[in-house]
Amino acid sequence: MSPDLSLLLKTHPAITCLSDLLDIAAPPGREGAMMQELRAKIERWGYTASMDAAGNLIVPVAGNVKAEGLTVLAAHMDEIALVVSKVEADGRLRVVRSGGLIPLKMGERMVEIIGDQGSIQGVVSSGTGHVARIQNSPMPDRLFSWQDHWIVTGFSAQELEARGIHPGAAVVPVREGRGPYLIGAPEDPLLAAWTFDDRMGMVTLLRLLEGLAGKRGEISSPLAIAFTVHEEGGAHGAKYLCHTLRPARFIAVDGCPLAPEASLSLKGGPVIWVKDLKTNYNQALVQEFSRAAKQAGLPLQRAVLENAYSDASAAYDVGSIPASIVVGYVRENSHGFEVAQLKAFDQLLELLQIFMAESPMRNA
Repeated sequence: MSPDLSLLLKTHPAITCLSDLLDIAAPPGREGAMMQELRAKIERWGYTASMDAAGNLIVPVAGNVKAEGLTVLAAHMDEIALVVSKVEADGRLRVVRSGGLIPLKMGERMVEIIGDQGSIQGVVSSGTGHVARIQNSPMPDRLFSWQDHWIVTGFSAQELEARGIHPGAAVVPVREGRGPYLIGAPEDPLLAAWTFDDRMGMVTLLRLLEGLAGKRGEISSPLAIAFTVHEEGGAHGAKYLCHTLRPARFIAVDGCPLAPEASLSLKGGPVIWVKDLKTNYNQALVQEFSRAAKQAGLPLQRAVLENAYSDASAAYDVGSIPASIVVGYVRENSHGFEVAQLKAFDQLLELLQIFMAESPMRNA
């Protein structure tokens, strides 16, 4: 890595914040440690954050969070993971996915298995490659099915049980394999890490909160920032939050896969979702973000996705909110070791700042 990239890796605010969040495992249902880290950061800036019954972290920025006309900007705390489904007698762990994690993305790597009494480490295994059906197949089944994979632990079933490792334990890559890294030209590098989804959404909202800390008096409409639970595999946190708070607008800040059906570019600027698997997004919000991007002189991409959904569309799908949209960044290698343009995260923050200035904030 060049000296310029090494320095940037240590000093860019988005990267340093991301690195802090990569230290914390947050599989669905186990977001507590992430929530505590976010809460500590937020309260240093003078905000009061609270946790609702579902485990969502809610940060009132202006007005009453139950007032009419509430806008919520949200990022989910959980990450894709595995869940132990069976413990073999020899200590092998069988697993199923929690979220969109397939073996091809995980590979044979060191993992952390999170049990009732702490964590142990293991290795994802697919066994030997010296098998005829694998060597003779151009696309082996085991690349895509967790039935052909297991985790080697070094413990027996009895020893695992004594350590609180049993069906339901969560599995994530160890910290050492998560990044972040910078690659490419120092003047316009790419950022890479194990799943930005949705740590970079959280990073963006943290940076937004830090910038708004001294300007809350300028905000004329009710506004809250939320960090939601269990987006991967059901969006339970967002559905509950929208059902209880009834916001007028719910804006998810999340990544956008570089899907083959979408006309997107990794270096094409921030992105808004206009349609996904569950819904057509609110056209008034689409136009508001388009105007904000134009005012800021930022490029803006529009995504139509056939095989993805978000907190925003899941909550909209069950009728909990009248208007929703996703705004974010384009990422390659979705649900794997993801890559995005570093500049895109600064542009996304700027887009949200302009949007807030024109929408729920009045000019000072």
